[in-house]
Amino acid sequence: MIKNTFSAIILKEENEDNKGSVEFQVVSFTNRIRRLTSHLELHKKDYLSQRGLRKILGKRQRLLAYLSKKNRVRYKELIEQLEIRETKNH
Repeated sequence: MIKNTFSAIILKEENEDNKGSVEFQVVSFTNRIRRLTSHLELHKKDYLSQRGLRKILGKRQRLLAYLSKKNRVRYKELIEQLEIRETKNH
């Protein structure tokens, strides 16, 4: 629960104009991933939500790969803020 509130705080700090930035998209995907994960803990046989979760995970992974190529410092900061693991390839 602490992670969810922390991510929500990061979203509030972002400007309205900056919704297209990679960081904003990764934060919003992370919020959705955490929400879906808690949903799936209760509803283990909700296969459509599992598929949606996998799609969001893939999108976030591609965005993080892009960010790590373009700006490694911003990538490291974002990984630390969201408390997510670094991918094996990077």
